[in-house]
Amino acid sequence: MALPQSLRTSVTPLELELIASEQLVEIVPLITMEKTAFISGAYGPLRPPAKCRIPLWMATNLKLKKKCHIVPPEWLSVDFLQERLTRETSRPEFSKLPFRFAEIAKVILDVASDDVQNADKIKSLLKDLREARQAKSRDGLQKLDHSELSLPNLCSMEINEIRPFFIQSMGILTQLVREPSAE
Repeated sequence: MALPQSLRTSVTPLELELIASEQLVEIVPLITMEKTAFISGAYGPLRPPAKCRIPLWMATNLKLKKKCHIVPPEWLSVDFLQERLTRETSRPEFSKLPFRFAEIAKVILDVASDDVQNADKIKSLLKDLREARQAKSRDGLQKLDHSELSLPNLCSMEINEIRPFFIQSMGILTQLVREPSAE
């Protein structure tokens, strides 16, 4: 099956979520389970009420079966996100966030919003943070030159969003710089 042209140069958001699902998250298991081996590693044992770290995909699976509570990462809180939003809007550089924060936050809020305090406020802050960072990305792309683009602290979803435009723009800029001007 051929992909549409627009998807050939970047990964889809669902694929990024799949990649992010390998990140370890903390859970509080509601069941007992011995250590279990998977291709990506061995996880467990699960012993309630002791917290343990497992991949997000496994936590999602257990949560959907009501066999655990997902402990939100410390960065998925109103205070942290509000502070990052303030930095984003008051400073020219991107604030430091986990590389896959957008994907992890989406999965946790979709599957375990009942485990997250102030989930609606967090969703709103994440949306505002995304908009502020997209505005900075657009500003950075406007200052594009033929040799490099420096946007440190971009996250995977943001890199994926600008990749098609960046690749095309850099190709055009490189051709313009290489071609001698007709004077």
